[in-house]
Amino acid sequence: MADRVRVGVLISGRGSNMASLIAASREADCPYEIVLVASNNPEAAGLAIAQQAGIATFAHPHKGMKRAEFDSMIDGALRSAGVQLIALAGYMRILSAEFITGWQGRILNIHPSLLPLYRGLDTHQRAIEAGDAEAGCSVHVVTPELDDGPVIAQARVPILPGDTPDSLAGRILAEEHRIYPEALAQMARKLR
Repeated sequence: MADRVRVGVLISGRGSNMASLIAASREADCPYEIVLVASNNPEAAGLAIAQQAGIATFAHPHKGMKRAEFDSMIDGALRSAGVQLIALAGYMRILSAEFITGWQGRILNIHPSLLPLYRGLDTHQRAIEAGDAEAGCSVHVVTPELDDGPVIAQARVPILPGDTPDSLAGRILAEEHRIYPEALAQMARKLR
């Protein structure tokens, strides 16, 4: 257990991807442990999940704060917890270039599209409207450009006749829960 890579997870909401990372971290051969869950939303449901799992949490609202000031606060919490690798799991805030540079190559994100397609929001709606045959999710290394870093894992899901953004999102979310723990473990092994 002592040689596991220390991971900090950033969330803004329900924390379903974070919960899948926590579940995977309980496996004996998992190369990472989650030592902190931090959020820009003190009401995020995922914080209670982390606390129930015995994981330290940090939450502070970002409203009224400059981006650099808030990112510095989050950075301090992560570094105080000895975090070595960061996983963004539904963190709905763009990180500053300074924050990303400070953790260069050690921040992962799960994005609900087949990058480089559909960076940003409303990915499922955009894929359906484009008439795509499939959609999916990508785990990528975070860079200062939005949803632009190297992709390290993807899963594809067919777009079915009559799909809505919600029905497609549900099927993609199941794949997110499958590939994110695998991709995080892959990255953690490289850091050990």
